[in-house]
Amino acid sequence: MSFFDHKDFDNHEQVTWFTDPETGLKAIIAIHNTRLGPALGGTRFYPYATDDDALTDVLRLSRGMTYKSAMARLPLGGGKSVIIGDPKQEKTAAKMRAFGNCLNRLGGRYIAAEDSGTGVPDMKAIHEVSDFVSGYHDKQDAHGGSKSGDPSPATAYGCYLGIKAAVQHKLQRDDLQGLTVGIQGLGNVGYRLAIMLAKDGVRLIACDVNPDALDKAKAELGAQIVGLDDIYSANMDIFAPCALGATVNPESLAKMNASIIAGSANNQLDRIETGELIHQRDICYAPDYVINAGGIIDVCYEKLGEYDPERVNKHIEGIYDTLLEIFERSERTQTPTSHLADEIARERLQDTPPTLGMKASA
Repeated sequence: MSFFDHKDFDNHEQVTWFTDPETGLKAIIAIHNTRLGPALGGTRFYPYATDDDALTDVLRLSRGMTYKSAMARLPLGGGKSVIIGDPKQEKTAAKMRAFGNCLNRLGGRYIAAEDSGTGVPDMKAIHEVSDFVSGYHDKQDAHGGSKSGDPSPATAYGCYLGIKAAVQHKLQRDDLQGLTVGIQGLGNVGYRLAIMLAKDGVRLIACDVNPDALDKAKAELGAQIVGLDDIYSANMDIFAPCALGATVNPESLAKMNASIIAGSANNQLDRIETGELIHQRDICYAPDYVINAGGIIDVCYEKLGEYDPERVNKHIEGIYDTLLEIFERSERTQTPTSHLADEIARERLQDTPPTLGMKASA
């Protein structure tokens, strides 16, 4: 099969494979679209079963980043990178520096940030050899103190607001008290989201591959722990996928009784057609690249040297309004929210590149 016939190839501008024999680095960088600015997206370090799995992931993720930045009104394009390997066993500072040298060869067309399997220390290692990276230095919080360059808190905050928007639209409620949310994945974003929801009186159901994260959620947040396959059929109002992608599919939907799907994972739908199934089930779906845009908003302000906590939070808070407009337009036009978000994103790619601080609205 030709690469250009790959089911997830979407007229990507550039896809580059990199290797470094000295460190064992194997990476793919996909630049989907730079119409609105340089491509910015996370670097995922993951033990893919096959090279084709890695290629599929980076193609889908990079396209999602283009739409995410467009919907968030950011002067950025979309790109993503994957490093093939087990981050717990194969990740080294030398390998991350080698990856930084790969970024240099692209001359700034792609800017890396953290993702699954990478964090602030890795971004700092990359920055030792490359300027084409974000999320590597401390920022100032609202009280004048420093905080990590980790964008996870911003992503979690945007997801929390997105859940509130979905509840307001679907359940006609301004509060979350007494609702049940099933969180799939208690990583950096998922656990922070769980804390916010617990403070609002939400009953939590959780699953994760990490038993320590589950024990912590049970002890600190009173979460009910269920198996990885049992989360879909749990008695919940909201399903929040916060792990890897493609967990919303015909099989999981057949088990699900939640009326809302809203979480932080990228590529939540296994295929485009699943968006139609969600719509037919009358489930309110918050398109993933809209609800989880808090992180890219955060790193965008940092990379462009305009980091101000109040401006960043105000921009992230626009996610609430954007989702409300998508939900309302979906209901009015009887168009799946996933399809509608794609249409709006494609329209925005033809607009004049935005500047920071513009209100994100549909």
